[in-house]
Amino acid sequence: MQQLNPIDWVVLIGTLLFIVLYGSWKTRGQKNAQDFIKGGNQSKWWTIGLSVMATQASAITFLSTTGQAYSDGMGFVQFYFGLPIAMVIICMVFIPLYHKLKVYTAYEFLENRFDLKTRSLTAILFLIQRGLAAGITIFAPAIILSVVLGWPIVYLNIIIGILVIVYTVSGGTKAVTITQKQQMFVIFAGMLAALFIILNLIPEDVSFTKALDIAGASGRMEVLDFSFDLENRYTVWTGLIGGTFLMLSYFGTDQSQVQRYLSGKSMKEMQMGLIFNGLLKVPMQFFILLVGIMVFVFYQFNEAPLNFIDSSTKKVLASEYSQEYKNLQKEQNILFLEKKELSIALSKEENTATRKRLIQLDSAERDHKLKSKYLIKRAIDSVYANKYDRLYAELKGVDEDSQEFVEKEEALLSLYKDAAKDTETNDRDYMFITFVLNYLPNGLIGLLLAVILSAAMSSTASEINALATITSIDLYARNLKEDKGEKHLVKATKGFTLMWGIIAIIIACFANLAENLIQLVNIIGSIFYGNVLGIFLLAFFFKFVKGNAVFRAAIITQVIVIVGWYYDWMPYLWLNLFGCLLVMLLAMMMQQFFQKPTDSVA
Repeated sequence: MQQLNPIDWVVLIGTLLFIVLYGSWKTRGQKNAQDFIKGGNQSKWWTIGLSVMATQASAITFLSTTGQAYSDGMGFVQFYFGLPIAMVIICMVFIPLYHKLKVYTAYEFLENRFDLKTRSLTAILFLIQRGLAAGITIFAPAIILSVVLGWPIVYLNIIIGILVIVYTVSGGTKAVTITQKQQMFVIFAGMLAALFIILNLIPEDVSFTKALDIAGASGRMEVLDFSFDLENRYTVWTGLIGGTFLMLSYFGTDQSQVQRYLSGKSMKEMQMGLIFNGLLKVPMQFFILLVGIMVFVFYQFNEAPLNFIDSSTKKVLASEYSQEYKNLQKEQNILFLEKKELSIALSKEENTATRKRLIQLDSAERDHKLKSKYLIKRAIDSVYANKYDRLYAELKGVDEDSQEFVEKEEALLSLYKDAAKDTETNDRDYMFITFVLNYLPNGLIGLLLAVILSAAMSSTASEINALATITSIDLYARNLKEDKGEKHLVKATKGFTLMWGIIAIIIACFANLAENLIQLVNIIGSIFYGNVLGIFLLAFFFKFVKGNAVFRAAIITQVIVIVGWYYDWMPYLWLNLFGCLLVMLLAMMMQQFFQKPTDSVA
């Protein structure tokens, strides 16, 4: 793998240091809570829009979304279809209320509407899910630098976390908002440059439209899925329904986002900022997925590794399974040569038979990747050894044309899939960074690393800023017996910022690769967001429901959702709708049947 050139180090370190120092310098000397927590309410609409996007666009966005497109195609964009709908609803319902009440946090409203315990419970649910997510947003870029530098991920988690803590503790919300403008500029510039370079690396006679056609031949350009298959995570319906509820909860009740637009100069600026985000976010995600698609096309003409995690490949090649892995690499090379020839032919002339054969080769390549992951797993852990040996021995004694052979082979593939779920075999999140390091020119490598790290810093800064605000305002200050003044509150919030930064680093040190990091973050959110959104909708629209009913319903709902997720009752996006409707139904039933309408809300 290509090592970083001095010019890459200059670009990378220079970009990151500028962001940290600029944010610290521009926000020095803030002494009141209004400035530190709400940024002095000076943000304009375009600053709010960029800040909201930067908060959501973590390093995971660029690592995992590109890998998602490479492996499964453009269908993931459907996940964001509900976002514009959610932005309109938040602008019409949430923002006017927050602005009228002049709240520091979204959860202050819940005490006014229900009671202190409901406010505290909702704040704690936020702290749990967002605290976990903050650790993952640090862990994702640590993966990158561990690949580049060969340093232990634990050390890198600490370094990245400290960089974020420096300017977030120093400048609070204003520092986060100011730096996110620079970070989004770096992100847009870097991804545009990456796409341009990738297109230039594809053979000259393969135009952009032909490249899309080649990707389509392998099923990567299927954007819309109107099926009602609950086994399919990403369809138009999961995006429009489940996605709308997820985005409503995330942008309307998650303090890491609410705090971004509460810093606006006026209600109109806040609303325009969210509409700006709603109009730009889906095209932005489409563009990032498109970069992953172009990397896929590039690898139709350049041989891709069986596994993009270099350290895992080294482990299996140093093990007793080395020869099996090498044989698999040879088979993969044969597939690649045929695939390359067919891709060239398809770029010159449309042919149905060519398309069918490319689909067959893509399926065979997926099987090879599954087998490679299993061999890596075998080299690391022998848990599956006995079962594999038994099935393989049985397979060798069966006629290849028989149904029994097909069943045995399917059993083996199922075993490969089970093993592939384990750590250090799931390489989607390594795909883009491996391509960047091996094929992009010096200077641009540093810029792309700066893009990913800038995204990580912007997202993590927003998260620990919000975590500190909730801890300070909703838990600490609310339960103080006496008002200790603005300076004390600012000091306390800075202390909580440091505390949550350290907690995020610790979580990152214990994090591990899931099937896909961006899915892991969304799964964590979906477990909690639906319940929280339901509480807010009850507060907005169902005035007869009181605090006791909501509090009990929220606890029951959270337990049921966690159990449902654990036993995989439904795709995770539907958990948002399920949790939202369940807490509302339970609260209304409890209020109607078990409590008097005049119950105290104390």
